[in-house]
Amino acid sequence: MRFIIERLLQFLLPPQCYCCEKFLDEGEEGICSDCFSEIHWIEPPFCSICGTPFVSEVDRPHPCSRCLIHRRYFTMARALGAYEDSLQEAIHRWKYEGKIHLTPFFGKWMAEGLNRYWGPDLFDLLIPVPLHPKRLRERGFNQALLLVKEVSRRTGIPYRKRVLRKVRPTIPQVNLSGAEREKAVRGSFHIVGKEEVEGKSILLVDDVYTTGATVNECSKVLLAAGAERVDVLTLAHALKS
Repeated sequence: MRFIIERLLQFLLPPQCYCCEKFLDEGEEGICSDCFSEIHWIEPPFCSICGTPFVSEVDRPHPCSRCLIHRRYFTMARALGAYEDSLQEAIHRWKYEGKIHLTPFFGKWMAEGLNRYWGPDLFDLLIPVPLHPKRLRERGFNQALLLVKEVSRRTGIPYRKRVLRKVRPTIPQVNLSGAEREKAVRGSFHIVGKEEVEGKSILLVDDVYTTGATVNECSKVLLAAGAERVDVLTLAHALKS
């Protein structure tokens, strides 16, 4: 019902920015130019493995200290922007307030990022990071699956939504350290149908990369099931993790 009311209001009122809710000017769509200008798009130099930006602009791409200490099962992870300011606000509204009209914008950005960092012909399959059924019932949708569907539609790369499953719920990880997150997600994911991933190059998709514990555990499970390669693409990277 709430979705129907919002759609009706879109016809009756001028469109509003999904971040600051001010009315959009002519030519603006989804996010106003002021909020869009606040997005910190991640550019080199950054970690050659996890994509964490380096403070110094003179650094060359190389593995960061976290990736040197902790084994990464994914080949490469990349994120589009920093999880702060207007991008964080937009993701929050999309994820927790049901502003799913943002999905096409996010999907367009992620498809562009995929082509920029890897090219369209590397991956055989897109797979979303799954939610546990209990969390899925609470939220009503899996934000990673929404992104995967958009990226698949724009790139033509097929996706599978039931191959990777979260079989054990985990506690909220906001205040956990990297080591605690790794421990919390260990054994949480399971493959259904190994034949779907055997020999495949897979792009794992999620909304926010924090410490990398979740996508790393997912990558570990996919590789153990026979995947040839797993990479990670997220909409944002939490720089203060």
